[in-house]
Parts: sequence; structure tokens; C-alpha cells
Amino acid sequence: MIGDKKIVFSGVQPSGNLTIGNYLGAIKNFSRFSEDYKTFYCVVDLHSITVRQVPAELRRRTYETLALYMACGLDEKKNTLFVQSHVPAHAELGWILDCYTMFGELSRMTQFKDKSQKHAENINAGLFTYPALMAADILLYQTDLVPVGIDQKQHLELARDVAARFNQIYGDTFTIPEGYIPTDTMKIASLAEPTSKMSKSDPNPNACVYILDSKDDIMRKFKKAVTDSDASVRYSEDKPGVSNLMTIYRAFTGKSLEEIEREFDGRGYGDFKLAVGEACADGLAPVREEFARLMADKAYLEQVMKNGADEAAYYARKTMSKVRRKIGFVN
Repeated sequence: MIGDKKIVFSGVQPSGNLTIGNYLGAIKNFSRFSEDYKTFYCVVDLHSITVRQVPAELRRRTYETLALYMACGLDEKKNTLFVQSHVPAHAELGWILDCYTMFGELSRMTQFKDKSQKHAENINAGLFTYPALMAADILLYQTDLVPVGIDQKQHLELARDVAARFNQIYGDTFTIPEGYIPTDTMKIASLAEPTSKMSKSDPNPNACVYILDSKDDIMRKFKKAVTDSDASVRYSEDKPGVSNLMTIYRAFTGKSLEEIEREFDGRGYGDFKLAVGEACADGLAPVREEFARLMADKAYLEQVMKNGADEAAYYARKTMSKVRRKIGFVN
């Protein structure tokens, strides 16, 4: 709590082009907290290096992710926007929490198992322990609420467990965060494999739609989206491809699933896919325009980074002073 406002924290990795899954499931929802909460939104570059990065590309994507935050509606005057590595307390608290996180807890993390299979040549210690760094990201700001996707829920539960363990040993130190999973935006699935999450690292270029895709690319990808053979637009567990497209259409148009079913009753999938593509492209057009404007002013983005890091560091120091004292470090 800062003043009379509860605290919200979330972060996005600059490890690839952001998809409409990132946009609809996370970033678009961030701005809803700006008025009533104290908000910290971070570009989590420390997390991204668990996988080998090309340095110049990582730097570029760090600017791009910050610009996308702002282009998607986050006002830098109402939100603390910063880069994780610019606040060294994240790494310090991450190491401390490593020492209060059990090996068995980390070994049960499903994302570690998934990433280990994808990057078998580089199963490094950071890949194993990064949920403790994620816990540090959250607990550093005494966060009350974390907007989180369903796939990150396990990591939030770990952060809660580690905070409770630390508090039990040393007394009240960390706020126990709650998760916020929006009910109006379900998980966005791959266009090519609708039983799997849409991933920015998918090797199939038609599987995901990026926020910065051109309208032509967006339309092409939706035309190729996997559906099924019965040609009826109906939301159902046994129709994952169509249901995924309906979720995307609902998110961009605000129409209910029932309204969408009525709108396309008796019409083929061709019409439906075109409509979803148009709605998506039109919805993203203002974001792409604002992003281009921001990326043309690198000095401004660097000033936003600096201001955000200074403010974040101020609040981080308060938590770290308390943590250091409680575990016995000499200030």
C-alpha cells in the first residue's frame, strides 16, 4: 500500500515480438489499474537471458517493449514504467529468495520443464531459479495485485509461498500478493495449433499474430487459421480453433459469444476469418501508429526509462532495507 492506493506489478520479457496474446491477455488490461492503484510495469530483461540473446536485438527489443507499453495505453505519468536491470535490487532480492525457495518447489515448475525441452543445449541455473527472481520482482514493491495469465499462476503461487515462509521466519516483511486473472480475456491460442497457447517463439510464422504485424500479414494469418470441418461458428470445447477465433473477435469488438454466433449463423468460415482479421487489424492500427511515433524519439524513451527506474528504486530501497536488517546483513 502506498498512501491509500494498493500496488500492482507486472512485467513483460523483451525476448521476442509481442503477440495479440500478450496484448489481449496482459498489456491491454494494465491501463485499467492506472487510476485506482499505484502501478509498476517492468520490462524484465534479466529474465530474458535464461535463453541466449543477440545483444543488439535485446537492446532494440527493450526499447520496443517500453514503447509498446505506452502505445497500448500506459501513460508514463500515471504508471511507473522501467527496465528491470536498471534497478539492481531485483537481482539482489532474487538471490536472497533463492535461499528461501526449495529445490523441490522449483523442480515442479512446468515452464522449466517446457523450456528445458525446447533449449536442451542450454539448461542453465537461471532457467531453473528464475521463478525466485519473479517472486523478487513482485515482493520488492510490496505488491497487492498481480495481473497474471493462467500460465503464470504457478509462479505467483510460488511467490506467495516464499513470502509466507520468509514472514514466518522473520516476522511481517512482505505483502502476500493476490493474482488477477481477467474474466473477459481468455487465453489466446495458436492459430495453427489451437490446443496450445499462442507463443511469440513459435517457429511457425502463421501460428501467431504480432501486435506490430501489417494489416496484410494479419489478414493472411487469419485466412490460414485452423478451424474444423463442420463450418458452424459455435463456441465449444470440441471446436478449439473456432472458439479461439471467437475469443479474439470478442476481445476486439466487445460482442458476446452469443452475438457472434448469431452474426455468423449460416455463413461459412471464410467470412468469419475475414471479419476476425479485419477487427484485429483495425484494433491494432492505433497501437502501431503510436509505437512508430515513440520509436522515432529514442531520447524520450530513455528519459522515461530513467524516471521510472529512479522511482522504482526509491520504493525498492525501502523493502531491501527491511530485508537486509531482518536476515542479519550490516547496512
